[in-house]
Amino acid sequence: MRVKSSATAASPIAVTAPGERRLLGVGQAALGVVAFSLTFPATAWGLEGFGPWSLVAVRSVLAALVAGGCLLALRVPLPERRHLPGLAVVGAGVVLGFPLLSTLALETSTTAHAAVVVGLLPLTTALCSALRMGTRPSRRFWLAALTGAAAVLAFTVGQSGGALTAADAYLFAALVVCAAGYTEGGRLARVLPGWQVIGWALVLCLPLTGPMAALALSHEPVHLTGHAVTGLLWVAVGSQFLGLVVWYRGMAAVGIPRASQLQLAQPLLTLVWSALLLGEHLTAAAPLTAVAVLVCIAVTQRS
Repeated sequence: MRVKSSATAASPIAVTAPGERRLLGVGQAALGVVAFSLTFPATAWGLEGFGPWSLVAVRSVLAALVAGGCLLALRVPLPERRHLPGLAVVGAGVVLGFPLLSTLALETSTTAHAAVVVGLLPLTTALCSALRMGTRPSRRFWLAALTGAAAVLAFTVGQSGGALTAADAYLFAALVVCAAGYTEGGRLARVLPGWQVIGWALVLCLPLTGPMAALALSHEPVHLTGHAVTGLLWVAVGSQFLGLVVWYRGMAAVGIPRASQLQLAQPLLTLVWSALLLGEHLTAAAPLTAVAVLVCIAVTQRS
């Protein structure tokens, strides 16, 4: 029995499993970042046919129906009462707060300017994680995170001419509530599957988003176009549900601070999608910023 136990302990599978889990977690978090990078361009498309309140409410309802269908089909039991406060924070942050505030900002702001929020989100999420969960990243981690955030901030602000607009209040508020939702979702994803975290958050918000959708659709005009419908479907299913599923799984596997730094690449991805899908112009500063951000991501991953 001792020999068998020793062999099992020396098994390559047992040795490599943690490394494989981290690699898988990074990959899942990266998929979430790709999904999120399309959110602002898709929202801009959605605003071509929907009002801001209608777009946010309908996307949340559609995502809740998809999530609820999955929960019912798999007969997932109701979440324990102790998890409800955390799910409420997730719902307030990523189901209601961030989508609504960023959509209101995009009514008067370009996607390049709105990307400031995403550029600062990794640092804010790491700060929320440190306050909420007691994590203590190294000084090198913080230096790389601050450098990356500064590079993204300088690039995106430069793209918009450096002027502050009325949309900035929405953007910075969105930054705070989203970081709180990410942190709480990452914490819950350690005890619940990631898809159940966002799934239950969407379902719990349905009593609010359902009436909100009905009221908004009755007051805001709707013009169904290919762009509007495609944008709505992506932000509802791609960003609001599937993207958050892999994102929370990734955060649970590699830790909130490390996963959050992958989002430093999100503004640049958003700008690429904006150029391809919306025809926005990119300056020569984009490749230089991309290199700086990738270096910062590499440093944070090793820290």
